[in-house]
Amino acid sequence: MEVSPLKKLEQLEFSLESVTDLSSPSVSSSSPAVATFSCVDGVTELRFLQSDSTHCFNFDLASSKLFKLGPVQFICVSDSSDSSEEKSFSRGVNIKFKDEKDSKDFCDSFDEWRKDAVVQGSSLQNGTVSANKSKFDDKIESSSAKMYFHYYGQLLHQQNMLQDYVRTGTYYAAVMENRSDFAGRVVVDVGAGSGILSMFAAQAGAKHVYAVEASEMAEYARKLIAGNPLFADRITVIKGKVEDIELPEKADVLISEPMGTLLVNERMLESYVIARDRFMSPNGKMFPTVGRIHMAPFSDEFLFIEMANKAFFWQQQNYYGVDLTPLYGSAHRGYFSQPVVDAFDPRVLVATPMFHTIDFTKMKEEDFYEIDIPLNFTASMCTRLHGLACWFDVLFDGSTVQRWLTTAPGAPTTHWYQIRCVLSQPIYVMAGQEITGRLHLIAHSAQSYTIDLTLSAKMWGPGASQGGILQTSTCKFDLKEPYYRMSQPSYPVAQEPPLQAQQQLNTQDIQITNDELEEELLQQLPQNPSTQL
Repeated sequence: MEVSPLKKLEQLEFSLESVTDLSSPSVSSSSPAVATFSCVDGVTELRFLQSDSTHCFNFDLASSKLFKLGPVQFICVSDSSDSSEEKSFSRGVNIKFKDEKDSKDFCDSFDEWRKDAVVQGSSLQNGTVSANKSKFDDKIESSSAKMYFHYYGQLLHQQNMLQDYVRTGTYYAAVMENRSDFAGRVVVDVGAGSGILSMFAAQAGAKHVYAVEASEMAEYARKLIAGNPLFADRITVIKGKVEDIELPEKADVLISEPMGTLLVNERMLESYVIARDRFMSPNGKMFPTVGRIHMAPFSDEFLFIEMANKAFFWQQQNYYGVDLTPLYGSAHRGYFSQPVVDAFDPRVLVATPMFHTIDFTKMKEEDFYEIDIPLNFTASMCTRLHGLACWFDVLFDGSTVQRWLTTAPGAPTTHWYQIRCVLSQPIYVMAGQEITGRLHLIAHSAQSYTIDLTLSAKMWGPGASQGGILQTSTCKFDLKEPYYRMSQPSYPVAQEPPLQAQQQLNTQDIQITNDELEEELLQQLPQNPSTQL
């Protein structure tokens, strides 16, 4: 009969400097203790026994996790092993070792004992422990995840986001203006990065903040938080994914910055709602609460020519004796499959924007796998339509103040900029003509989306009531591979006739902060718009 690997492990004991029950600090004091690994009747256990009392903490290793807070300090969390409880609940202890050697030996033993003890499908209050890949690993390819966490584990990229003062300042204002939502509350910071939002929450009076970060930035966050002693003792940095970790208590507030290009890029919003389902109490709050994707058709001849000209290189028939033209079609499609990320002039928009709302408090994770948005606009001018422009905003629905963070054209620029999907085949529209279509986003394993865009110009003038489509243009884009267009041409007066129809646009969602510029543009409107058609 084969002996179980667990039975081959000898019982181990480790001396601890202190152990404290996180869920009931009044029951236990920080006092010396002994940690013991053992296997009884096929059940592997980790026990913490305090030297000055008979109180013992038992943890089933099959459902236990260990999180490093520092060189000699850890948190161990697990389901309660107390059989007298009618309903299992997540619990945890804070353990501290005398030196780093003891802590390292303990960690090695913990991993060894737990490796074969985890049972597929072991039920936890906040999720499911799996011996196989986590839910995140099941849907995201490892190469993409490795690059993603490497990128956000670097200080220079964190600095880029911190120096986006529209972003950082709006988060700070949303937290400080709604102190009542944070004071005395437990907060979870999802994807904490440098820990800046965790420290905002602590400044607002949070009882305790769990800063969850999966990249190497977690170590920098610990260092930064430790250097701010006013609130360092109320922030716990946990390195791991929200899909995998466990917390010793429920959260009253979730705070995160999960937005990517077009709001949904990088697929972190899925982790945000997973954290909501796993950690947030029923009446908890989410900062941000709601997101909106705004869309409007645009006309930009400069951009279209720039995109088309890129592929002309492949039209050479004698490039050092080589005919490149066989690849021209592929190159042309490749360039037009890149969404353009830049800050554009709102005057290029040719219809009133519409928006699609995503409520983070209600969306399910699976709802992000496929997003289908029907499009309907009314052209405000006669022009050649080159594609669809998009941007987003998010609402922090605080109890005291509601604050919006917008990335709209004309508003102060953020590191998200705006995004435009350029059609390889433009369509012509008349003022008053109906524009219909579809924006279809399908998530893929590289933490992004494939975009299918269709825009159609419906019949216009006499007989339009009978319906029918005059022109249709479709294009496929990969949101993972955008074209970052940071240097842009100036727009001369020759391209300004579309201003005649700008007076028909509803600019409620496009914030122009320069009043003098807005007044100057209105003065430039032609007196007789019909003469410009």
